[in-house]
Amino acid sequence: MADTGATEFPPTPPPHSPVTRAERFVWLTARVLEQRRFAHHFRGASADPVETALDAYRNVDGGYGHALEPDLRGPVSQPLHTAHALRVLDAVGRCAGQRVEHMCRHLTSVSTADGALPAIHPSQRDYPTAPFVPVVDDPPSDLLATGPVVGLLNRNEVWHAWLFRATDFCWRAVESLEKSHPYEIEAAVTFLDSAPDRPRAEAAAHRLGRLVHEHRLAALDPDRLEAYPVSPGYAPGEHHFPYDYARTPSSLARAWFTDDEMARSLDHLAAQQQEDGGWPVRWRHWAPAPALEARPLVTIEALRVLSAYGRAVH
Repeated sequence: MADTGATEFPPTPPPHSPVTRAERFVWLTARVLEQRRFAHHFRGASADPVETALDAYRNVDGGYGHALEPDLRGPVSQPLHTAHALRVLDAVGRCAGQRVEHMCRHLTSVSTADGALPAIHPSQRDYPTAPFVPVVDDPPSDLLATGPVVGLLNRNEVWHAWLFRATDFCWRAVESLEKSHPYEIEAAVTFLDSAPDRPRAEAAAHRLGRLVHEHRLAALDPDRLEAYPVSPGYAPGEHHFPYDYARTPSSLARAWFTDDEMARSLDHLAAQQQEDGGWPVRWRHWAPAPALEARPLVTIEALRVLSAYGRAVH
């Protein structure tokens, strides 16, 4: 071949897929539990190792601790840890059996007088805790803690006596909301998405959707975030988007947003994957370990949301 004087370069390889990039990030940074979860959700691995890894966080009282929810350090069982464990089990199709029966017994033992859950049990006081999570001696019932637990148990058709009063509390709390904040609304959606009384759930969700729009609790235009207020106590820039409320197309919250609003929020989510393959933690960073442990969690959740909406991630 004649020398043309031009420099020859190899063809540019195609970019790695979001899952491939995230996989490297998970192997570099994640706890064993998140490594096992990633392998199950995106590489076809069995759910058995996920259950085994989750057992490391389980206590003899049937609850979960040991910083399963990274912002609560220490070994003691907490409702937020138990809710986290239920999300893991639900996602891998293992939310049943004696494990869940023991969890319900524990939930009964830590319930408030009206049968619901506090956000934080006072036993957390002796261990490091995020400064935005108050620990008080006589904590009230909390929709943020109770709604997701009741919703996931109903979704998996778990029967337990504790659910009756806890469900009543959730209905009262959801139907009386006049003002709220994104995490509480998300908890309400998890409850409503699996509540057995579907007409009542649809009516409650419709009212919550109006509240979300009236108080601008969802950033509908990611290019104009300054137009949407951040809730008091949240980190600067801790906005919530349509996909935070409607994590799957079947969620009741999906009806709150137009197709264009949902598509823009998903575009924004996909674009948030960082150079190292992980997604950022949007809430307040208060110590190195919780922030490090939370990023694989939000990375797996981002990929699962994108996949649920048919976005190519592999």
